Amino acid sequence: MIDTHTHLDYLEDPASARGELGLTALVCIGASPEHARNAIALAEQFPDVYATVGLHPTDAAQDSPEARAELEALSAHPRVVGIGESGLDDYWDDTQRAAQRAAFEWQLDLAARTGKPLVIHTRDKAGQDRAHQGVIDVLRAWPGVPVILHCFSGHAGLLRFGLDRGEHTYFGFAGNTTYKNAPEIHAAAREVPLSRLLLETDAPFLAPVPKRGKPNRPGYVRYTLEFIAALRGLDPAELERATDANARRVHNLPDTSA
Repeated sequence: MIDTHTHLDYLEDPASARGELGLTALVCIGASPEHARNAIALAEQFPDVYATVGLHPTDAAQDSPEARAELEALSAHPRVVGIGESGLDDYWDDTQRAAQRAAFEWQLDLAARTGKPLVIHTRDKAGQDRAHQGVIDVLRAWPGVPVILHCFSGHAGLLRFGLDRGEHTYFGFAGNTTYKNAPEIHAAAREVPLSRLLLETDAPFLAPVPKRGKPNRPGYVRYTLEFIAALRGLDPAELERATDANARRVHNLPDTSA
């Protein structure tokens, strides 16, 4: 099993989280210059950990020429397999759109230049979809950049746009997929082609059922795997093989399954 999106450096004991429930690889997300450095340090320490480097939309105030220069330099590290997470977030503060969009577009450009996928975060206030529509608007100008729609919300417009975008768009499903009050996510998890589906935890956030309400762990990605396998009528082993292959393809990871 590969957890394609975890904040391993947020955990109290990152080393203990590796290998749980059959986990074979993790992508540790560097959502700021500080966390990018932490993610790379963990990837250098552990052979099953890989890193991304980027600037989260809620940290857009940190965007500066100095931050961009550091992230660009870090993106060349051989253990870095993605850019981000970046994107648009109106949930906490909807006044930062211009700064978020500027950082988002710069990271799309960095992804294009490095040939590494961009991990996209999208979150709206309840009942609104301004951030989702904004992500669609921005991505229209970058048709060839591989992206991962992290913690996919099931938004119908972004689902259709991502599907129409073709092989350059992957959909990441996290622990909230297992929640009873997530019918849109359930529907998307059934509809996304098997070749473009990724599994993630977003640990330590969004722990899946039966661990909901507790700090999430990378190994808990297996619960999301089992839930989606049941949704799609698949053997969990088949879904594991497919999603691991997808993770290796989009992030250019070595195949250690043999």
